[in-house]
Amino acid sequence: MMKLCMINLCLISLLRYCFSEECFSDLRVDVDFPGSDVLQIFSPDELHCQRACSQHHSCQFFTFIRPDWTRDSRHFYCYLKHTDTGEPSRVNKLEGVTSGYSLKNCNETTGGLTRLPPHFRSDGCLSSVYEDVDFYGADYHSLFTADYKECQRACTSDPGCRFFSWLNDDFAIGLYKYKCHLKFSWSVSKPPALKILSGVVSGFSQKVFQINSRSDCQTEQCEARILTNTDFPAHDFEQIPAVSAEHCQFLCSAHPKCTFFTYQKQKVRCFLKNSKDQKPMQSKEDLYSGMPSRFCELPKDWATIRYEGLDFPGFDIRYVKLDDPNSCEALCTADPHCQFYTYVYTSFYEPDFRRRCYLKRVITMPVPPKVASLKGVMSGFSLRGCHNPNKTEEATAAVEKALGCEI
Repeated sequence: MMKLCMINLCLISLLRYCFSEECFSDLRVDVDFPGSDVLQIFSPDELHCQRACSQHHSCQFFTFIRPDWTRDSRHFYCYLKHTDTGEPSRVNKLEGVTSGYSLKNCNETTGGLTRLPPHFRSDGCLSSVYEDVDFYGADYHSLFTADYKECQRACTSDPGCRFFSWLNDDFAIGLYKYKCHLKFSWSVSKPPALKILSGVVSGFSQKVFQINSRSDCQTEQCEARILTNTDFPAHDFEQIPAVSAEHCQFLCSAHPKCTFFTYQKQKVRCFLKNSKDQKPMQSKEDLYSGMPSRFCELPKDWATIRYEGLDFPGFDIRYVKLDDPNSCEALCTADPHCQFYTYVYTSFYEPDFRRRCYLKRVITMPVPPKVASLKGVMSGFSLRGCHNPNKTEEATAAVEKALGCEI
């Protein structure tokens, strides 16, 4: 009981810390916050850039370079920024840019008043479509559709699609007109790096993967059949960190290009592979291989386990001092921003880091690898997950038909 009280007190202090900062939701047109960059990504507009800043573990404010920028070719650049004070070091007037603040400190209601701005949809919906804008790269499938709405419906009905680009009648090459490109980015909260390190333990928020479960219709549970001491050589298209073979299978299942995988336990590496024609197989010790699950839900036991001697380095929201990993996991689960954590034992070699519970998160919203102006291209995002029937009735009907169930 005492331990639970301590966790609650710790959470309350964290929430007070978060919401003691003011909520600045206004966008500042032709204003630059120079310097203090922590990450540069591509965004189609300032609202997408602001949402990305709000999801980034350390971003406090941002500057977005608009398409009307004339000084150089850095259109659609989104600069995520951080300072120790939480405020920009400088504020300059500059044409062609828009700046603003993270919405981390804005909650949906405070004292009965909504603090989130109208453009910030709490369901994560990105409904804008951008004309003469290309979301370059990340393609995994293409088809021809009559218009961009049908392309967006195709993206919305495909669980792997996060965004799309459609080539209209103004596109320069006639052979490719009306082509719809479906594109992928990771939507699961996975640690970008893993490190074997004595004296620490890491794990996941127990809330995140409950929310991410496929609850849109009754989904059959399936077995995570994995072959031990087996390698599926060649055909790699991506290598990513994974805590276990089951985690690797989960990641393979989340990627529409993955047809099979191999997991290397010693290096905690997951090799995603793509081949529709052949699947070579050979015996090899300490390797684990298998196929993805597309039509049933894999068990997520790997997300409930704590991983001794494994560090999830970086991407810290903050840290607090706690007495044990149980409290750390409970705090991460209770914190709406935390996706995974690392706890440092009292046996850790560096005394200053002992008893620290690091709460961590990554961006999971769709972020195109590149955004560029291109005549005859219309781009946008999947409407899967949008819950406003007035704005997404048509897309929702398409998803219901495709899935054979009611959303």
